Amino acid sequence: VEAFEEVGQFSFQLLFGTLAAVIAYFGEMMTLFGETVRTIFRRGINVNDVVRQMAVIGVESLPISLLTASFSSAVLALYTITTLKVYGAADIVGGIVAISVVRETGPLLTGISIASRAGSAMTAEIGSMKVSEQIDALRSMSISPMEYLVAPRLIACLIMLPLMTIFSNVGGLVGGAIVASVNGVAWSAYQSAMFQLLEPDGSDITRGLFKTLFFGAIIALVGCREGLETEGGATGVGQSTTRSVVIAIVLIFIADFLLTFLLFRDPVG
Repeated sequence: VEAFEEVGQFSFQLLFGTLAAVIAYFGEMMTLFGETVRTIFRRGINVNDVVRQMAVIGVESLPISLLTASFSSAVLALYTITTLKVYGAADIVGGIVAISVVRETGPLLTGISIASRAGSAMTAEIGSMKVSEQIDALRSMSISPMEYLVAPRLIACLIMLPLMTIFSNVGGLVGGAIVASVNGVAWSAYQSAMFQLLEPDGSDITRGLFKTLFFGAIIALVGCREGLETEGGATGVGQSTTRSVVIAIVLIFIADFLLTFLLFRDPVG
């Protein structure tokens, strides 16, 4: 009986301890976001810093985003065609791939790719500055870390995530089209199914892009927060970088579920 009580107490403490940690972390991110937005409105932004971060976050991450989206869509098309051929409906594969890409895989995989590459780079760079006391030096010169480090990365992520997702969507649709063509589905049928199943007003695309704004904010805030909290020299930088990627990807999945539930669910009745 005592053993069961100990297990129950441990499980209770673990569950609520984890929940408390998640709530505290979310609060820290919201505080960081609020301070950054306030800094942007009070002091403005350095356009050159934003453009430089846009290049790092977007342009340098484009190849991996395109490859990820293209091959994942190709695999999706391959499985879909294999199943639909059984029912003689292979021609609608274009619509299924299009909906999957613009609503889900395009935004989600782009967010994960950039979190893995650019988010980790943010944490490593800021963390290295923290352990080498460069951030303290900035403060001693009356330069706000929010203005110099966080704001450009946040703005760059909010700009580049939707743009990168557009390229990923195109790459995904092309990857699916190639697989469909190899399996005997004509481009005209693929294209026709795309336009038949996607919303004619483009809302599928715009809602998918809207999700990426949240993904971009998560990547920037987590990456910068973990960098600013880094301690312990080179080892601490490595640990913060790993933690940054893991937390960002988990939060992206959670945000993706919540946003998909809110944006794409069918209205009752």
